[in-house]
Formats: sequence, C-alpha cells, structure tokens
Amino acid sequence: MTYGPGRMFPDMDPFSPPSTSDVCDMIMNQPVPPPIDQIPFFCLCSHCKGTVGPKGDAGDRGPPGQSGSPGMRGLMGFKGRPGYTGPQGMKGQKGDMGLKGQPGFAGLVGMKGSRGFKGEKGDPGMEGPAGVQGPQGETGTCPASCETIQGPEGQQGPPGPVGARGLPGLKGSVGPKGAMGNKGDMGTPGDPGLNGHKGDQGEQGVCECTDGENGSDGSPGETGSKGDKGDTGAQGVEGPIGPKGDEGMMGHMGPPGPCSPTIQSAFSASINESYPKQDYPVPFPNVLYNQQGHFDPNMGIYTAPINGTYVFSFNLAVYQRTLKVGLFHNSYPVVINTEAAHQSTTSQTIVLHLSSMDQVWLLVKDGTTNGMYTDPESSSTFSGYLLHPDSCEMPFLRDFGGINKQETNVYNWTGP
Repeated sequence: MTYGPGRMFPDMDPFSPPSTSDVCDMIMNQPVPPPIDQIPFFCLCSHCKGTVGPKGDAGDRGPPGQSGSPGMRGLMGFKGRPGYTGPQGMKGQKGDMGLKGQPGFAGLVGMKGSRGFKGEKGDPGMEGPAGVQGPQGETGTCPASCETIQGPEGQQGPPGPVGARGLPGLKGSVGPKGAMGNKGDMGTPGDPGLNGHKGDQGEQGVCECTDGENGSDGSPGETGSKGDKGDTGAQGVEGPIGPKGDEGMMGHMGPPGPCSPTIQSAFSASINESYPKQDYPVPFPNVLYNQQGHFDPNMGIYTAPINGTYVFSFNLAVYQRTLKVGLFHNSYPVVINTEAAHQSTTSQTIVLHLSSMDQVWLLVKDGTTNGMYTDPESSSTFSGYLLHPDSCEMPFLRDFGGINKQETNVYNWTGP
C-alpha cells in the first residue's frame, strides 16, 4: 500500500472518489495509526457535534522507535579549568643502583690545619729500686762525760739507679750510617735521687775515765718555748637545767619564700600533611600533649594563660623544597629559620616572656619555601610550656575559651 506525500491515503481509483467515512475507516484501521497532524480534520472527533464521552484508560506504552541517524559532530568546547591538585602519592620503592660514575677531579689542597692542643701529662714512671746502703759511721770518741751520746749522722748515700726501662721493641733492620750530627744542646738536669737509708750506728767508744768531783750547781737555763696546746679534756657532767628565761622581743619578718604556682601549661603536637599553606598559621592536628587546652591544634596557635616566662621549640623535617619558617608572637616573627637542603631537618628553642592572652604560632614564608614534611618515618613537631609565672596568684580563666583567632594576611616578616 502506497501513501501520497505528506498524507497517509492509499492509492485509489482517481475516477471514483471515496466517501468521507471510507477514508476515515482506512486511516483509523491502519496497524500503526498516523500522527495527529496527518489525520484529516473531518476524521477528528473534535469536529463532531456529538457529546464527548468519558476519558478512556491510558493505553499501553508503544514500542520504542528506531534509532535516528547520528547527528553531525559538535564543535570542540572550551578548555576546562584545571582540577584540584590530588594528594601526594605514596613513596615509591627504592630504585636500582645506578652505574658507577667516573671519578671526579682531584680537589684543591686544603689549608694547613691549626696546631693541636698540648697532650695531657703522662702517668708517672715506676719507682726505682732503693739506693746502695751508706758507709758505716765513724768510731765514736769518749765524750767529756761517760754518758753515751749518739754519733754523727752518716753521709748521704749516692742516688739510686734509674728505674727499669720499658720492654724493647722489635729489632729493626740496620740502616745506613748517617753523617755525624752537630753537638746537641745541654740536656736538662735530671731529678734528684731518693735519699739513701740511714747508716748503722757506730761502735760504742771505750770510756777510760773516772768520776770527778761534783761541780757547783749551774745557773738556771733560759725559759723554754710554750708547749703545744693539750688535748681537750673529757666532757664534764651535765649541770641542772636553769630557770626559763623571759620571752624575747619579736624578730623582723623574713623575706617571702618561693611560691608553688598552681597554674600549669604545656603542649606538644605534630603535622599530618606536608607542605602547609602560606599566609596561615601551620596547623598541628596530631596532639601529643595538650592537657590544659591552651593550644588550638586546628589553628596551630598557642595562647598564654598568664603573665610569665615560656619556652618554645620546634623540630621540622625538610624534603624536596626549601623551608623558611618563622616563630611568630602576636603577628611578628621572633626567630626565622631557613633550610635550603632538600633532605634535612631544622630545629630551634627560644625563651619568651608573654603576657596573658598573647599568642604564638609557626608560619611558612610562601608557596615555594614551605618544604615542611611528614611521613611514617619523619615527624615535624611544635612544643612549648610555661617555665614559671610572674606571680603565684591564680588567674581568672572563665573567658579563656573565647580567645580571638588571628586573621590571615596580617603578618609582617620584617617585624614591628
């Protein structure tokens, strides 16, 4: 069955025009009804004068139509914005060892080093053997009285021989005989030898004298020198307790003793992400100690609870980038550390006097000098504690939780 262009009419005899009802029946009885815009107006019920019946039930969904031919390829769109930088990948495995490079040029000869310090004095040598026994004393002579007196002291014995020498080394090969050298300088005199032993007492002289008559009494001798102080005598018996004395006057008030402060403050934390942002205090979310809560780990800011002296320190790992980091006190740097090596560490310890509500934090210089790094085998930490307060009075910390957070972009690296 063939239809005309733009219409759904079948081929009919041109000499016998069909009736209106036949045409409508043919159109409506087709297996696939034509679209509404191709049905003649006289076949539509909207042009009938009959009454409108109730709405029928929804028909079943028709089968899907055939896929249309692919359209023309569209124009290339504009280049999209770059995506966000993804997280840093895991550290790769260690590569194979490269080939051995060629030997480098010999370096310049270094400057002569300074003279070393004088060595420590050696241990004293071994004590030499005792000297030879001195000669026997002279024979005593008969004195004026028959009382035996000690003979004169013997002469000092000669010095003892030099102590034993150390064990000789291995015998070396005999070298050629050298030319006779110049006469050396006079050596320093040797140490004096040890005193010899006292000689034996000489033989007692033979007294061939007779007792003479008693002489007259001699004049009294000169008064002798005062003798040494005698030993302290034994302690005497304790006497009876005396009566209680009158009450004395009150003494002057002594200086105040050291106080025991009740306020304590300390913290220690580490980073969990390498290469922190610039213009923001470095956060240290991995808290190791913060019992008093004076350190904000997410902001990376410590707030002093009381006037006093504080100690701060940081130990930072550096990898692949230069690190320029400053320890800031109320928007101005106190110390600045720069580490240009691409795999090293940097650290600093400082003592500061802070007033209550003063704030301290770490800050990197910019996006090219933020080489602060962390991984399972490297940590970057920030710590601090109150060394001692200015007074022992307990501060009122009721409003401590409402501290003012530091705004960004208000930091001055050149100081106030």
